[in-house]
Amino acid sequence: MTTASTTMEPLSARIPSDLYLWLAQLQVDGATTNSDKLRVLLGQLKRHHDGALDYVTAHAWARDITARQRDSLVRLEGQTGRHSEVLNAMLDHITTCLAIIVSNAPASEQDATKLEDLLVRRGFTLSEMLLRQAATTRASAYDPAVVQRHAAATLELAHTLQPSKGA
Repeated sequence: MTTASTTMEPLSARIPSDLYLWLAQLQVDGATTNSDKLRVLLGQLKRHHDGALDYVTAHAWARDITARQRDSLVRLEGQTGRHSEVLNAMLDHITTCLAIIVSNAPASEQDATKLEDLLVRRGFTLSEMLLRQAATTRASAYDPAVVQRHAAATLELAHTLQPSKGA
């Protein structure tokens, strides 16, 4: 994003026609012309390259990456009336984990410990959701047996664990 004090420099480039057509059709928030789109996309790339993505910005970026899949699932749900809590939770999990990773570059052992904690917590949140879906023989999924089919080893491991007395 540019500010009033930012000077604008002209940029000229020759690009293949397939990239030009792709750019022309690309929907970019806050941009209507190809010049606007390039400014926004280059700004995003610079922030990513500089490591300046905070969690909220990184999450928005990760949602942009998965937007095609989300839109496709919304269309599919509209056409069929079917919905998958499992698939939507997986997409949310991946989006969140990607945002956590992109927005955290550990500079110290304490930072690495924090990142590790965030990711493990998210991993167990996903596990909890999948275990809830495994509580019945028919998960809320496009394939109602998908969770049961893949849960056996995890359930076996979970049964071997003893809860700690302070938990």
